[in-house]
Amino acid sequence: MSEQTSLIIALFKIGAIQFGEFQLKSGQVSPIYINLRKIISYPNLLRQIASALWEKTKHCRYDLICGVPYTALPIATCISLEHNIPMVIRRKEKKEYGTKQMIEGVFQAGQSCLIVEDVVTTGGSIIETANELQSAGLIVRDVAAFIDRSQDGKNNLSHDYHFHAICTLPTVLNELTHSNLLNAKEASIVQQFVQENFS
Repeated sequence: MSEQTSLIIALFKIGAIQFGEFQLKSGQVSPIYINLRKIISYPNLLRQIASALWEKTKHCRYDLICGVPYTALPIATCISLEHNIPMVIRRKEKKEYGTKQMIEGVFQAGQSCLIVEDVVTTGGSIIETANELQSAGLIVRDVAAFIDRSQDGKNNLSHDYHFHAICTLPTVLNELTHSNLLNAKEASIVQQFVQENFS
């Protein structure tokens, strides 16, 4: 069993991949919902996902790492600690006191920053983070995600950044189907969803 397969199965078993009817941030209704926030309660799985993202991006050139708030923050922290890469944090909201800055941490203008995300749908959260980092004088060349839902995210990001993903949503669905973790009804719904959205 490949590492990718074992990670997908592990995520399914802890309930981080669920099937039903879910409205996404984009407004689309999806039969699958991926909630990687659960991995903070499973240190070994968190470490494995961080390691997979490190392997995918270790050839890239960057001075800093930034996780998209909030789910990717612990993933970025893992990579930072394991590989001694300084980290910065983008605030979700601007402070109305003190320095009022959006980017926290120690950095210098002209340094490059890798952005890490858990799941990409449209890429909007990554773009927001990149814009704030660039406004602070940082350079963003590479962005990475564990799962690419293959719904415009890659297209929206690839114009300006090198986009790296561990796996796509069709891959996740295929792995779960082949591992007999979906029942016949779920597998049928998933198959229709894939055909309609990823043909």
